[in-house]
Amino acid sequence: MQLNLITNTDDKKIIQYKIARIVYAETKAESLQVVEAMASLIFNIHIKYDKSFEDIACDKNIFECLDENSERHQYFNVNADDKKFQMCLRVVQTMLHGNLRDCVFGATKFHHVDVIPDWAMARGYITECGDILFYL
Repeated sequence: MQLNLITNTDDKKIIQYKIARIVYAETKAESLQVVEAMASLIFNIHIKYDKSFEDIACDKNIFECLDENSERHQYFNVNADDKKFQMCLRVVQTMLHGNLRDCVFGATKFHHVDVIPDWAMARGYITECGDILFYL
């Protein structure tokens, strides 16, 4: 008996899950508000810099969780059945359809309050959601 690996060939589902994993890892799905904020930021990057969602979802310069040495990386491999991950998935699906309001006022940069990158020193953040600061 030979087993065949079944793979998902729906590119939209693949990117939806990858972005949802990033949103989950960066926010720990702390609340719906913070999940929507991170998804809004991703959409803003897509629009402002004309970057594909695939390119955004692979950019280690944007998302700390993509770095295997990051503490947040462990959250990237969340079980797909996790209720908080499912919330992230629904929000990302709404965002990918262009139906998520911009709750971060055009922000395209962020960082967590426990880490202050050099670029943030010369800027003022425009909004805060959970433990995340958002910048233009």
